[in-house]
Amino acid sequence: MSNNKEKLFTEFMAPTTQEWLDKIQADLKGADFQKRLVWRTNEGFNVQPFYRREDVLKLKTPDALPGEFPFVRGNKKNNNVWYVRQNINIGDAKKANAKALDILNKGVDSLGFHIPGNSVNAEYVETLLEGICCDCIELNFSTCKRHSVELAEILTAFFEKKGYDKKRLVGSIDWDPIEKLVMRGKDVTSLLPLAADLANVLKDFPHFRCVTVNALSLNNAGAYIVQELGYALAWGHEYLSELVEAGVEPTLAASKIKFNFGISENYFMEIAKFRAARLLWAEIVKQYGPKCDCACKMCVNATTTTYNMTLFDSYVNLLRSQTETMSAALAGVHSIVVTPFDDVYEQPTEFSERIARNQQLLLKEESHFDKVVDPSAGSYFIEELTTSLADAAWKLFLKVENEGGFLAAAKAGTVQDDINATNIKRHGDAARRKEFILGTNQFPNFTEKSDGKEPKVGGCAACGHSGQQEAAPFKAVVATRLAADFEQLRLETEKSGKVPTAFMLTIGNLAWRQARAQFSANFLACGGYKIIDNLGFDTVEEGVDAAMKAGADIIVLCSSDDEYATYAVPAYQCVKGRAMFIVAGAPACMDELKAAGIENFIHVKCNVLETLKEYNRKLGIK
Repeated sequence: MSNNKEKLFTEFMAPTTQEWLDKIQADLKGADFQKRLVWRTNEGFNVQPFYRREDVLKLKTPDALPGEFPFVRGNKKNNNVWYVRQNINIGDAKKANAKALDILNKGVDSLGFHIPGNSVNAEYVETLLEGICCDCIELNFSTCKRHSVELAEILTAFFEKKGYDKKRLVGSIDWDPIEKLVMRGKDVTSLLPLAADLANVLKDFPHFRCVTVNALSLNNAGAYIVQELGYALAWGHEYLSELVEAGVEPTLAASKIKFNFGISENYFMEIAKFRAARLLWAEIVKQYGPKCDCACKMCVNATTTTYNMTLFDSYVNLLRSQTETMSAALAGVHSIVVTPFDDVYEQPTEFSERIARNQQLLLKEESHFDKVVDPSAGSYFIEELTTSLADAAWKLFLKVENEGGFLAAAKAGTVQDDINATNIKRHGDAARRKEFILGTNQFPNFTEKSDGKEPKVGGCAACGHSGQQEAAPFKAVVATRLAADFEQLRLETEKSGKVPTAFMLTIGNLAWRQARAQFSANFLACGGYKIIDNLGFDTVEEGVDAAMKAGADIIVLCSSDDEYATYAVPAYQCVKGRAMFIVAGAPACMDELKAAGIENFIHVKCNVLETLKEYNRKLGIK
């Protein structure tokens, strides 16, 4: 074999960054580089169209190693194995146990049980865990916050009775009273001293966590990534300081905190989020002087978000949750829950739960995502995103700390106001299609019917909570899915029994009429309207006659801007008020057309939701 060590491609000169920029600027032909190619993220920082090695040389994250402080590259050194978790929300212990035993044979190795507060007793726990090898899987429990210490005592007694090695048991108790304050405005201050009691009950179980930061709730309410991350850090620090001030040793205190994050659709940003989260949390815990760096590891359970899930075209939810799961898996989280695709409108079926499990198993057993630690490390883009997100989240963390900490900020309502403002903005962006929801506000299924599906009302019957907001002393986050407004509109149209028929009157320039017919069809189908498209007509009279024969409630004129000056007024006059008349576009002659009596125009700058609501009113749909 040759010992020639000559590097490949030495005959090619490496272009400089400036040469790349010069070439891009030339291709832009005078267009503004910053406006056309630089992405201003919702997280408050800019993302460049390309990065080079020189961009990451100034960063510290590429120097980190897997399994070592500050854990930006993950908590493990040798593999990227995560727990495949499925939550079981069944109040009856025997039924929950039967389901657990069943799904443990189908690839799940992490269980989440919800125990009603009035069922927290030794007999219930023994029935629930009958036949389950507790040191072979991860066990997670949630119950009424006031009964969590009692549950911890029952669990420890059960484990000791069964003779389990305490060091081999992995799990958690979801105790997070502050979530109630943030999401429901409840006063939870009287429960906070229970944190120290929980930590002390489970002090001999090194891998069993009992104080939770449910930042998932913020994600499901529409929070941007930097909001979820920054507030989660402040939230976690609130609990950490509470534990330490109560006398819990810092190493023990940090090892008892678990984070539940959501996973949104922003693929690369989500990978960077989990990397940045570990980095920042490690630095926070380090300031408390733990006995070992292992206490600085952030334990993250990641759950695919419900915020972007839809009732209509619900199988698209599988595409969303699959990419979300991929980003969390690549980022090296502790465990993942895939929300079943039908969760927004029904109790998940056996089929949807099986698919949700298999979405993770596919990544593990076929794509081998569990074999490589932090495969995104070294990517110029991911490293830059990690650092940028960390910087932005740290600023938010410091802001909250300056307000007196997360609890004080939540009592003042600043956290809730921030999340609610983002939710309102995102709903406004969705209404204008500045934020796409595939299958809902963009490319909807024209012929789909709800078939009786209705959005589920939030709440937990097992705890006695309804989905209604009760009177509370503090502000609350208002969680509404992004697609909810369009779904309500479409359901109203469907239930009215008078589904409008929209007829595309295509005429003139072939390219323009086809493009505008497609745009208009997508626009009006978002409201559940029946769409009739056409290849084209020779005259507007011919088109109007065809529309009337088809029983059209709406006639949409589709042509070029220049030709509207010729076709629009004659077509409108030919309709004679027998149907709603719409011009597709915003032509230069719009004022003249309005003067002739034409009122309705649809184009890319329209608020789609409000326009469709207005059309429903005009058509007598309520």
